[in-house]
Amino acid sequence: MITLCMKCSMKNVMNMDIEGVANVIVERSDRCRHMRITVSPGSVRVSVPRGVSLEAGRAFALARRQWIQKHVARIKQREQTHKELLHDLPPITDVNAARDKIITRCEELSRKTGLSYTRLTIRNQKTRWGSCSSAGTISLNINLARLPDKLLDYVILHELVHTRIKGHGRAFWDELDTYVGDAKSLRLELRQYLLRLL
Repeated sequence: MITLCMKCSMKNVMNMDIEGVANVIVERSDRCRHMRITVSPGSVRVSVPRGVSLEAGRAFALARRQWIQKHVARIKQREQTHKELLHDLPPITDVNAARDKIITRCEELSRKTGLSYTRLTIRNQKTRWGSCSSAGTISLNINLARLPDKLLDYVILHELVHTRIKGHGRAFWDELDTYVGDAKSLRLELRQYLLRLL
């Protein structure tokens, strides 16, 4: 059974329910040129371009109901798998010890590779494991201390290589491979751990 619950804000947003999907938001977007469905954890959005009615967006979602249900179920299954993986990770009980572990390992890998950074910060980030600024400042997520050592090393080395090579072109991956072996397989392994569930 599909029910429609319409809440409009200046006729730019419509909420609808599809069986097996908590809520679908149909919204007008100035940026999109075609109708688009985006399924992400806890959210299904239908973007409707200017000049297309929200009702057309609703019909678009209904016509693709099975596709939406399939992808929502896939995301829920993936989240369950992540929760099971995270259950085995040690919690951070001592923030200072976690910070020291990451800092010490970053310093060791920097010395070993000759890749230097200007500054290092450790934060409890919600969406990133690490980043590197154009000035060579590396920021690492404190939750790295919970991951297996090979993934901790992968993230640190990923950011250290960025001090030399910006972007993720072939030269970047080739250099990272010289330090970690198969960087892309480690990247896939890291994706098993969803930050928002940590």
